[in-house]
Amino acid sequence: MDYTFLQNYWWFLISLLGALLVFLMFVQGGQSLVYSVGKEDSEFKLLLGSLARKWEWTFTTLVTFGGAFFASFPLFYSTSFGGAYWVWMIILFSFIVQAVSFEFIYKKNNLLGNATYKFFLFYNGLIAPIFIGVAVSTFFFGAEFVVDKSNIANIGNPVISQWTTAWHGIEAVWGGTTTFHLWNLVLGLAVFFLVRMLGALYFINNIAHEKISERSRRQVLINGVAFLLLFVPYLVKLLVKDGWTEQADGTITVVAYKYLHSLLNNWLLILILLIGVAGVLYGFVCGALCLTSRRGIWFAGIGVVLVVLVLLMLAGIDGSAYYPSLTDANSSLTVHNSSSSMFTLKTMSIVSLIIPFVFAYIWAVWRKMDK
Repeated sequence: MDYTFLQNYWWFLISLLGALLVFLMFVQGGQSLVYSVGKEDSEFKLLLGSLARKWEWTFTTLVTFGGAFFASFPLFYSTSFGGAYWVWMIILFSFIVQAVSFEFIYKKNNLLGNATYKFFLFYNGLIAPIFIGVAVSTFFFGAEFVVDKSNIANIGNPVISQWTTAWHGIEAVWGGTTTFHLWNLVLGLAVFFLVRMLGALYFINNIAHEKISERSRRQVLINGVAFLLLFVPYLVKLLVKDGWTEQADGTITVVAYKYLHSLLNNWLLILILLIGVAGVLYGFVCGALCLTSRRGIWFAGIGVVLVVLVLLMLAGIDGSAYYPSLTDANSSLTVHNSSSSMFTLKTMSIVSLIIPFVFAYIWAVWRKMDK
């Protein structure tokens, strides 16, 4: 296991965690549907009771994703979390109010009242998917920062990464007129409608209630179509756009059709992408059109994990800059110039061998809690 292998191995694990996070955000999707699917208080309690058994996994996966990024690619962590902090603070705040809401919403004499906590859950279901989608899109469309590793020797100001706008991440959504803002928002909205579709599929699978099932199937159709109308153009744009690539001498240059070439040069990624797309479409059809099927969440969920895994892998393989700098191309972050030391990656790789056992535990607990 040489240094390059360990760097790519950890990029794969980061991509896998990110893919699992998007799937587990069916909880956020379900929260954003509580007003559409639940019309009576008894129905609200069924919906929130179902989601309450799963919400911790989404937050735990988000924290694990951030922790793994910090340990394996600390330069990204310091650059993005330290520079674009408004985006991450908005995301984390939405998860904080989610946790508080699930804890207090149906407790007697709660401070803010059921309606307020219900709105907080909707807020988390709206904000978290959009802003996480926007943050992921900057992996392809870039952000405004500079990196100067020589500053580490500056005793007075040992800051390696600096953000070059006063917006501190909000410019990825709003703050200019260039096209990358538009495409970031497109992916954010695509993730929002995707997790709403997954949330509706989850309700169909988890709650045996005729009216909830009927309304959920309607939401699968509406949100599934909205997702496809947004994601397909984004994917096409991604495959035809230029990409930032690290050369042998360490410089970063722009290469035409970078992501398309990376995909075409890797038959395994093509196969995984096709299987993932087929799974998402089959799950969508099961939920929207097959009135007797309740297993659409599993086909769509596995498909989402595979599709997102491929997209995140494309951001970092073949020398791609997974965090391009729009201010200074040579400040762009790649798997090779932003990773931890050989010792750190090797030590963490040994620990990562327990991941299959963690997955088995999650599956067992999922089944036990549903029973």
